[in-house]
Amino acid sequence: MIWQTSRFDIDLSRPQVMGIVNVTPDSFSDGGSHGTTEAALAHCEQLVAEGADILDIGGESTRPGAPPVSLAEELTRVLPLVKEAVKLGLPVSVDTYKPQVMQAVLDLGADIINDVWSLRWRDANGHADAATVVAAHPKCGVCLMHMHLEPQTMQVQPMPGDVVPQVLSFLQHSAQVLEGLGVEKTRILLDPGIGFGKTVAQNFSLLARQRELLVAGYPLLVGWSRKSSLAGMTAHADQGEKLAPQQRLAPSLAAALCAVQRGASVIRVHDVKESVQMLRVLDAIRSAELTSTNF
Repeated sequence: MIWQTSRFDIDLSRPQVMGIVNVTPDSFSDGGSHGTTEAALAHCEQLVAEGADILDIGGESTRPGAPPVSLAEELTRVLPLVKEAVKLGLPVSVDTYKPQVMQAVLDLGADIINDVWSLRWRDANGHADAATVVAAHPKCGVCLMHMHLEPQTMQVQPMPGDVVPQVLSFLQHSAQVLEGLGVEKTRILLDPGIGFGKTVAQNFSLLARQRELLVAGYPLLVGWSRKSSLAGMTAHADQGEKLAPQQRLAPSLAAALCAVQRGASVIRVHDVKESVQMLRVLDAIRSAELTSTNF
């Protein structure tokens, strides 16, 4: 299976590691760590050295309650980095919902648009041009994510009921709308949106039943890295002990491994080196299983 993007046809027969590069002061896990273009580019280079398959650059935090960032500020944060990152030899994804940012980064050679709003965001005048920008591009890849409500309110009022069929229906519809605009199916990935307007139980339900989402017929991108649902994975969670974001490596790897085993084609992670190591172990196990069946 191939994911068609601007400059690369990405082979999804092997799980891909998408490394997170936040050029933000307020992201939930690493806000401010890579706030300048120089620091962010150095982080990109580090992720390439650690084995990342894709770089995902974001200039606006979408953590619960995060305030929106102006168009001018997002462009200032993102464009200088994208201009340099496209020279590193890997597909470059940009995490944005603003059509003007999408157009600008695609003009610089970015390969993928990763949109938490699934191309639905509207400006103050009610205009929604993101789908038009993506559809007008001849090859760029796109990831459509499910989000309940919007970042400022999504965790105040999480979605009710059985989350899996609702997420599946939404993602199917979003993809079909984009295909209706002429976008080839091979350009589209879907993301269930772990943590975006779901309870902890709903997030784990999405992981446990992730294979049900594959019936939509599109590859899945899944992001469990350092998510708050993993914070209670301690021996004394019932006594209020919680893991800080930077302490969630082990549960993040466990969730990512389960996601891959349940059919995820791309995992979006902060900890690239450890995620690559985890996938190599999984690949070795699978290879040994195939060898055993040939005796």
